[in-house]
Amino acid sequence: MRTIKLILLVVILAVIVILALANRGPVTLNLLPAGMSSIADRSIELPLYVVGVVSVLVGMVLGYILEWLREHKHRRLASAKSREAASLNREVGRLRKEASKGEDEILALLRN
Repeated sequence: MRTIKLILLVVILAVIVILALANRGPVTLNLLPAGMSSIADRSIELPLYVVGVVSVLVGMVLGYILEWLREHKHRRLASAKSREAASLNREVGRLRKEASKGEDEILALLRN
């Protein structure tokens, strides 16, 4: 399984390098549309592959954040159930100790 992951990673990296070499031409990114350029005339020239890689990374980060926020209720519920289980285990242990007081040791072992 580890070798399959490594091979897949090498293939993905090779594809990224090939795309980067094929798309080295500069593109102009404008902050605002052409009609609104009187407000702020900001633009930057970058290679096309940088724009693509940054777009993919921003999309992945936003997706991870949204998924983490969506799963918050499940994590909160799991935490509450874990605390409840620990509390019940402590109570069971306490009740077993109380129940075995004053009894014969053999009968106490048989009940557990």
